[in-house]
Amino acid sequence: MKRIAALLLLASAAYAQPLPPSTPWSGKSRELIVAADDPWITPSEKSAFRFTPSYDETVAWLRRLVAAAPELRMVSIGKSGENRDIWMVIASKDRAFTPEALKRSGKPILLAQAGIHAGEIDGKDAGLLLLRDMTVRGKRRELLDRANFLFVPIFNVDGHERISAFGRVNQRGPERMGWRTNAQNLNLNRDYAKLDTPEVRAIVAAIERWSPDLYVDLHVTDGADYQYDVTWGWNRRTGWSPSIARWLDDTLQPALERDLKAAGHIPGPLVFAAFGDDITRGITFGEGIPRFSTGWGDARHLAAVLVENHSLKPYEQRVLGMRVLLESMMQTLGSGGAALRRATDEDRRRRIDPVVLTWEDPEKGKPSETLELLGIESRTALSPISGTVRTEYLGRPITLRVPAFRDFTVTASVPRAKAYWIPAQWNEVADRLRRHGIAIEQITAPRDLEVDMYRLVDPKLKSEAFEGRVQFTTRAKIERRKERFAAGSWRISTDQPLGQLASLLLEPESGDSFLQWGFFLSILQRTEYIESYIVEPLAEKMLADDPKLAEEFRRKVAGDAAFRADSTARLRWFYERSPYWDERWLLYPVARER
Repeated sequence: MKRIAALLLLASAAYAQPLPPSTPWSGKSRELIVAADDPWITPSEKSAFRFTPSYDETVAWLRRLVAAAPELRMVSIGKSGENRDIWMVIASKDRAFTPEALKRSGKPILLAQAGIHAGEIDGKDAGLLLLRDMTVRGKRRELLDRANFLFVPIFNVDGHERISAFGRVNQRGPERMGWRTNAQNLNLNRDYAKLDTPEVRAIVAAIERWSPDLYVDLHVTDGADYQYDVTWGWNRRTGWSPSIARWLDDTLQPALERDLKAAGHIPGPLVFAAFGDDITRGITFGEGIPRFSTGWGDARHLAAVLVENHSLKPYEQRVLGMRVLLESMMQTLGSGGAALRRATDEDRRRRIDPVVLTWEDPEKGKPSETLELLGIESRTALSPISGTVRTEYLGRPITLRVPAFRDFTVTASVPRAKAYWIPAQWNEVADRLRRHGIAIEQITAPRDLEVDMYRLVDPKLKSEAFEGRVQFTTRAKIERRKERFAAGSWRISTDQPLGQLASLLLEPESGDSFLQWGFFLSILQRTEYIESYIVEPLAEKMLADDPKLAEEFRRKVAGDAAFRADSTARLRWFYERSPYWDERWLLYPVARER
C-alpha cells in the first residue's frame, strides 16, 4: 500500500495541473466555517476544504445529523447501476416527510441536486453546511419557517466513487474527485428526455412524487477564466414557460446577486464562449433543450436553474459561494413562493400553438449587442505544440466589452396536435412517456382514424454513437392517412399540463424527440427487395399501361445525368412506383390527431 501511495504521489507531481494563476479571495462567507473542534464540522471543513468525503463518509455524516435533528429525514429515491442508494434529505420544520405531508404544509419546496457530474461536487459540501446550520447549530433555522428543502447530495453516486486525483484537469480542488459520467459511461445531464439511466429515472420520478416548486442543478464550469465565482442561468421568456422565466428574472435573479455580493462573492451569468475558449471574441446565450435539466424543466413548466461555480476558483471559495446561493434561494422561495406557484399555474394552463421546436441566432456571426464582462487578463501566443494560437490567462482582473450572440429566434415549430397516437407495438416509448408523468390513455379495442403521419426524407445516421445511442438527421413530410390502431395502442392528449413536453418528445424534428434519439431505427430498414430480372418486364408493362408515367420517366432520364447513368436507380424508380413497394418504409409510426 505504501508503494502504491508513493507512486500516486510521484504521478501527481509529474502531472500537476497546469492551471492559470489564482486570484486572491477573502469573502465574508468565510464566517460560515465552524471551528476545528465543533462537533458538527463537515468533512470538507475538517480538511480545510482540501478534500470532499466519499459516498460512505457522506452518508455516515448525514445519518448522524438526521439522528440529531428532528427536522430531517433521509429517503432513497432509487438505485444506481452499481446498486448504490441515491439519497435525498428532507428538511421540514413541520416534520412533513412524505409528499402528501409536504403538500399539506403549504410551504414552497426547493429541490437541489449535487454531483450530476460527480467531479463537480461543490454542491454536496455546500448542502451539508446548510443542513447543519438550519438544524443542529440553529444559525439559519428560520429558513425552514417558510420553505421546505429537498437535497440530493450525490446524484451520480457511481461516478462519485470513481475517485481520483486526475478527475478534472481544469478544476482547482478538491484534491480527489469523482468522474463525469455514470458506471455505464453515460452523461446524466444529457438524459432528461430519453430516460435511459436509472439515476435520471429516479430523479424524474422523485420530482413527479414530491412536486418541488424550484429545481436546482449544481455544477462546476469548464472553459474560460473570468472573475465570477458563482454563475447561473435558465431558459428565458422566449422558452416554453414564460411566466416562470419572468419570476426567475425579476425575483430570484436580483436576490441571488444581492446576497452573494454581500457575502463577498462575484456572481454572474453563465459564460459560454462563442468561439473556442476565447471569451474576448464573444459569448453566447440560448435556450436549453429537454435533454438538459433546465430545458426539461422549462418544457414541463417547472422552475429549473442551472448553477455553475467557476472551476478555477479555490474549492473553499466555491463551496461557500454555493452555500450562500442555496440560502438565498430558500429565503427567496419563502417570501416569493406564492408568486412562483401562480406563474407555474399560468404556464401549465397555457396551450402554446404553434409548438416551438428550436431556436437559433437568425444572423449567424453577427452579435446582437455588446456586454460588460468581468474577465481575467490574457494574452495569445503561437503554440509549437498545436501549431495554432493559444490563450494564456495571467490572473489579473480586467473589465471587457464583448459581443453577445443570442439564439432566441424560433427556427422550427409545428401546429399543436390535438393528440398523438402510438401503435401498441411501440410500448417502450409509451413507457418512457409514463415515466415523465405524461398522462396517456390505452385503448382496449381497435380503432380506425384519419390522422396525419410523417414520412422521413433522406435520413442519415450519425457517424458515431452519442450517449449510448445512434442519432440521425432527417426531414419529414406530413401525409394524411387512414390508420387502424390495434387494441393496446395509446392516445396522448396535448390538453394536459405536460402536453408541451409530450409534443417535444414525439415530434420527429424536435432535437430531443424519441425518434432523434434512435428509438425507431427499425423504420429505416428496407425489408423487401426485387431482382432486376423481375423489375425489367414489370417496368415495361408499367410504361405501356401508363402514358403519364412514361413521360415522367423520359423527362427524368433526359434531365438527370446521374440518374441516367445509374442502372440500379432507374430500376428502383419503377419499383418505388409499383404496388410491390413497401409503402410503410420511412413512415414514422407516431400519428397526429387534428
